[in-house]
Amino acid sequence: MRRLLFASALCCASLAHAQSPIDYAEAKARADADEASLPAAAASAMRDAQGAALDAAIAGCATPTADTSPFVVVAELDATGKVVRTWREGSTPLAICVQKQIAGSALSAPPRAPFFTSFELSFTR
Repeated sequence: MRRLLFASALCCASLAHAQSPIDYAEAKARADADEASLPAAAASAMRDAQGAALDAAIAGCATPTADTSPFVVVAELDATGKVVRTWREGSTPLAICVQKQIAGSALSAPPRAPFFTSFELSFTR
């Protein structure tokens, strides 16, 4: 029982750490720098492919009409496009759901790994 409690506490601590403002700010800065360093055509093609995955993630979430807050999800990808880690800015149910959907998916393979990418989403209903 003690081992289970320790594992649960460790898991919660690591999740809280991954959502800290400092971690998010660093990941967002890396996402911006990574995308800016790509040739325009490569960045555009990758964003189009990732946009399709993001559309699928949003479609998998309920979008309450009251949930109009903009939010950002940042994802770290490995060489295959598998999402290794995510951060989010915003605590609305939609933001949390989209982050979970993205965390369990594979986006387009990045030109190098690790690669950070961000999705800035705004809903105006």
